[in-house]
Amino acid sequence: MKFVLTKSTWVFLALALAYLALAVFVTNSYYQLILTLVLIWAAFGLSWNILSGYTGLISFGHASFFGIGAFATVLAQIYLSISPWIMVFISGFIGVAVALVIGLPTFRLRGHYFALSMLAYPLAFMYVFLWLGFPEVSVPHVRDNPAAYMQFSDGRIYTLIAMVFLICVVLVSRAIESSRFGMALIAIKQNEAAAEAAGIDALRWKLKAIALSGAIAAMAGSLYAIVILVITPQSVFGMLVSAQALTVAMFGGVGTLWGPLIGAGFLIPVAEILHAELGNVLPGIQGVVYGLAIVILITLAPEGVYWKVRDWVRKARAPQADRSPAEAGSGTSEIAPTEGPPRAIAPEIVLDVRNMSKNFGGLSAVQDVSFRVNQGMILGIIGPNGAGKTTLFNLLNGFQVPTAGEVLVNGTDMARRKPHELCRAGVGRTFQVMRPFTRMSVRDNVRVGAYVRAASEAEAADIAADALTQVGLLPIADRLAGELSTRDLRLMELARALAGGPHILLLDETLAGLGRDESADVVEVIKRLSASGITIVIIEHTMHAMVHLVDRFLVLDHGQVIMEGPPAQVTKDPRVIEAYLGKKWRANAED
Repeated sequence: MKFVLTKSTWVFLALALAYLALAVFVTNSYYQLILTLVLIWAAFGLSWNILSGYTGLISFGHASFFGIGAFATVLAQIYLSISPWIMVFISGFIGVAVALVIGLPTFRLRGHYFALSMLAYPLAFMYVFLWLGFPEVSVPHVRDNPAAYMQFSDGRIYTLIAMVFLICVVLVSRAIESSRFGMALIAIKQNEAAAEAAGIDALRWKLKAIALSGAIAAMAGSLYAIVILVITPQSVFGMLVSAQALTVAMFGGVGTLWGPLIGAGFLIPVAEILHAELGNVLPGIQGVVYGLAIVILITLAPEGVYWKVRDWVRKARAPQADRSPAEAGSGTSEIAPTEGPPRAIAPEIVLDVRNMSKNFGGLSAVQDVSFRVNQGMILGIIGPNGAGKTTLFNLLNGFQVPTAGEVLVNGTDMARRKPHELCRAGVGRTFQVMRPFTRMSVRDNVRVGAYVRAASEAEAADIAADALTQVGLLPIADRLAGELSTRDLRLMELARALAGGPHILLLDETLAGLGRDESADVVEVIKRLSASGITIVIIEHTMHAMVHLVDRFLVLDHGQVIMEGPPAQVTKDPRVIEAYLGKKWRANAED
């Protein structure tokens, strides 16, 4: 990760100085404590954001790391006389260890299963510490040289320490956002399958995220214990602790640096002041505040305050910033059809599929499929719906494990490898249902695909620019992917696959949803890629385009190969006409 002081970072540093200036003039000890807690909870929210905000895996169990850091710091001082100045950092390492132990089994789960399983860990820790005989522990008061044990009579010093900690966390978060670390996590969040197909090892990046997240959360818990002085298992492992991390991030906006800062800056003072003023009348008022915040948020700004404001700003600027379709548009002129030399098909076999089968219980989706693809060839896979075409693709690039068979890529069997391993071996993939990273720009979408072979950010940017040029999207590279037309999304996915430097491209219904002219644009790009030596295997239902595109057809029906051959032969075969093309095909083809 590279630390870069951007404009937003300088804005934060200016706000931090203003915050410290405000703290200097606050003399009430309770309000000074609130100022310190805002910073600690903001850091805790940022730690949650590194895992859940960027990967989309919602954690209800971040209190595990927070509480471990708090108890480790207090118990180390009680029993080993270790200073909190040291334990803050040791707590970070403890948080890493706990995070990896939790993450390795839990990342096998998805969605609400992951969220609920994370909830179990802090509850387990809470009862373990109660069983160990720690219903309440206090930080020992040190009379001789208290500063050596982070004990001060002036609460403003704690605010200063918490601010230094928060600044460090913000700089780390900013470095993540601007690096391949953050790009990989965001890609996983927006579409994990597409990220894997682009060469991202999702498990490895998620383990890195939870390790760093756990370290920061544990350090935040360590500071919290020193500031509060007395902790209980319920106060550091309880439901409200995890809820605070989640709520401050969600309220401000998940997946962004500013979200937890906005959430903590607004919610923590409101909750703490209401607790002080009304806690004796309305016990649990803090939980009510967080609950109301979530309800209001889901109603008015589901993605958080930051994203809501950002979208408003973008819409307000759109008329001035957007170019006309003729200026920014599709780049059709850059990919105008060219005749060029005839496609050369080399004798080398780059993809050799042998006796491939896949069973789902008693259903045989793919049965004993074998075929070979030469370098530079365009192979079209056709067949009726349910014939097993997409299942075959999923077997070819690792999204499913075959029941039997081999997939030889340049002579190496890759049949049971993961998608990111196949991407590194030179197998690129697009999807039947488009899988863009909608919150990223077109350029960043393609840059994610370049990480599999780029040694630096600069190299990844150059590779992405080259891939966008090949498909004609460079003029709109800075637009958000969520704003693109179907045609441009198809081309963007193709560019993302190209950025990985594939020798073989698997294209799953790339022409789906396109009009005649749009299809012609995409077909021309595919022809150019094939002419450059890339081998292409394509599933498509648009037969009139396919017969002029592919060198050979492979026809599937009920998971079996019923024919393989050149287009002229296949489209006249009675078995193919009956199974897929229909009786009117011959007449339509002759028109």
